[in-house]
Amino acid sequence: MPASPSTARAINDRLALTLLQQQGPLTAGQLKQLTGLSRPTVADLVERLTVSGLIAVVGESGEQRRGPNARLYGIVADRACLAAVDVRTESVSVLVSDLVGRVLAEGSVPVGPEAGKAPAGEAAAVEQAVELVERTAKEAGAAGGGRLHTVGIGAPGLIDPASGELRDTAGLPAWHRRLVAALQERFPEARVSVENETNLAALAEQQEGVARDRDTFVLLWLGHSCGAAVVLDGSLRRGASGGTGEIGFLPVPGTRALPSATDCAGGYHSLVGATAIAELAEEHGLEPAGTTDPESAAARLVGEAARLAAAPQRGAGPYPIGGYRRVGATSHDGSADGCRPGPAAPALFLDALADRIAVGVAAVVAILDPGCVVLGGEIGSAGGAALAARVEERLRRMSPLATEVRASALGGGAVLRGALLTARERAQDVLFAPRDR
Repeated sequence: MPASPSTARAINDRLALTLLQQQGPLTAGQLKQLTGLSRPTVADLVERLTVSGLIAVVGESGEQRRGPNARLYGIVADRACLAAVDVRTESVSVLVSDLVGRVLAEGSVPVGPEAGKAPAGEAAAVEQAVELVERTAKEAGAAGGGRLHTVGIGAPGLIDPASGELRDTAGLPAWHRRLVAALQERFPEARVSVENETNLAALAEQQEGVARDRDTFVLLWLGHSCGAAVVLDGSLRRGASGGTGEIGFLPVPGTRALPSATDCAGGYHSLVGATAIAELAEEHGLEPAGTTDPESAAARLVGEAARLAAAPQRGAGPYPIGGYRRVGATSHDGSADGCRPGPAAPALFLDALADRIAVGVAAVVAILDPGCVVLGGEIGSAGGAALAARVEERLRRMSPLATEVRASALGGGAVLRGALLTARERAQDVLFAPRDR
């Protein structure tokens, strides 16, 4: 059965808006060429979208003479503001953008350890996060909440697929679960939703990162803890309980015990969590300088090791390592030397880390056969091509399934990008919907 005229108009309008979102301002002629629609149909939809306030003339094409055919049409970006929120155990980051995703303002605040102490600490942490969103929105020009149309939140933990709410998960701060309701109360006109941080990072990699050419891939998040996101045939998979990718609980060899239902210690987390990676570096005589945060320390160690492992070595003697402190090191003449590990230390550390990462990745590959694994998070990104190549080489020995391993170019910023992309899509679903729906 052919579509009704109203349905056909709605389909054509959304197609044109999607093209304007993806490619930026276009002329009517370009819209005709890209959509395959007739000239009168394009003229009608341009007029319809202009009258509705969704698009406007934003300039003229340099390739055209002056006149109607030279007009460039673009989405009215300031029709709504969007907020993306990245909630970590010890910090909150926010960015606010316009409707097409152009960042207008951003900010972050640390959240102290007292946030885990109920009830005063939890309430203070929630208020800190809400005030940051409010302050950033005001800076972007979305004061009062009226123009803050959609808020997307990325947080660690399980998202209930039925309610869309963050589940009560052992080991995660209770204030995380209170944040959605608090933001909804402060911005009653906004649409507020929460998604698992690793899932958001995968969406960002799929649309803007190293997985743009892949319909099927797995993102392994390496940060404070570890997690995975699964994209199959272009769609994010969450599982029956929202727990797809809780790889930290995967039982693996090389740990002292098995994980439990409430604690991933003893699981894959015990091999590739930030603290475990820092301890592995120390076993190889390396310690980070200048930070006590486990995630930052591990990322700095891995990044420096990757840089030095890829650099040509000059001679066989020890050489300085910026950002490292050698544990118990001595120089060639027997004197103490606190900053010069042996030249093989960075490569050996990366090899040992790749051994650990490959154990969990091989299990995922055996079940899903994704063809591509992205190493994400601050640590996965810091390892770059040097770490990715080592993991891929080990997978070739462990599995008959060909799997390419890539390092994320988005790193820890992938969560905010994914939250923003999700907020933008939800906002456009509402704003771009036909008037008569």
